[in-house]
Amino acid sequence: MQDRSSQGGGLASLAGKYLTFKLDAEEFGLEILKVQEIIKMMDITRVPRTPSFVRGVINLRGKVIPVVDLRCKFEMERREETDKTCIIVVTVRRGNASVVMGIIVDQVSEVLDVPGEKIEPPPEFGGTVDTTFILGMGKVGDRVVTLMDVDKVLSGEDVAAVAEVI
Repeated sequence: MQDRSSQGGGLASLAGKYLTFKLDAEEFGLEILKVQEIIKMMDITRVPRTPSFVRGVINLRGKVIPVVDLRCKFEMERREETDKTCIIVVTVRRGNASVVMGIIVDQVSEVLDVPGEKIEPPPEFGGTVDTTFILGMGKVGDRVVTLMDVDKVLSGEDVAAVAEVI
């Protein structure tokens, strides 16, 4: 894996297109190449004995995929779904395997092209806060977008638990 330390004031290796979405007032970005599609909310079948952040599974064109509630995973307050609530279908890599899953977000915003010089390293919170899933902080105009590594949003145990659902 390449070193993603500061290069010329930004993280040049992270430059690229990101799909941005919101959870409450916070804006996050996912690498566009990890996104398969965006779908409106649909009926989710709950699966017993799964972690609380696993909302259940959906049938997406004949394929059953697990759905993770990102608000729950990030320990945010639960909120009623709106007509903007949607599921982003992503491919999560874990070692040599990959898992297709959906993540529920409050709303999708836009696709942004973020240059490397506009990306700062994740903030330091000390050892008590896990920021390993944050690629960097993208500065877009007067906004700050948290750029996420979807492969690390869920720990290895989380992905294993989700993979067992299907």
